[in-house]
Amino acid sequence: MSRRHPYEYLMEPLAERPGYERKHMFGCLGCYYRGKIVAVLAEGEDPWNAFLVPAERDQHAAIVAEFPMLTNHPVLPKWLMLHAEDDAFETVAGRIVEYLLAEDPRFGVVPKPRKRKKKPGA
Repeated sequence: MSRRHPYEYLMEPLAERPGYERKHMFGCLGCYYRGKIVAVLAEGEDPWNAFLVPAERDQHAAIVAEFPMLTNHPVLPKWLMLHAEDDAFETVAGRIVEYLLAEDPRFGVVPKPRKRKKKPGA
């Protein structure tokens, strides 16, 4: 039995909706909604202890204006992050999930299609 991610409870309102998927990725939990990656839950050493918010770069200013505690992730600067140590972690993550439920276009990124590996000799 796999262990539940410690921040997965934050996504429960979205997880009840059709079109929600979760995938384990790089030791994190990727959360997808209607074809977009909308959150990545990371538990580990800094900077991997956070609620990551995938967003197109042209949306960062609008998101940070509303959520000034979000910063660019140092490894994945295209994504914003909310440090788990932030005093308002649960409150802010909950507000972001409300926007995800409303399908706010500022949030989420459509993943690029994966390239298929060519078979040797093909």
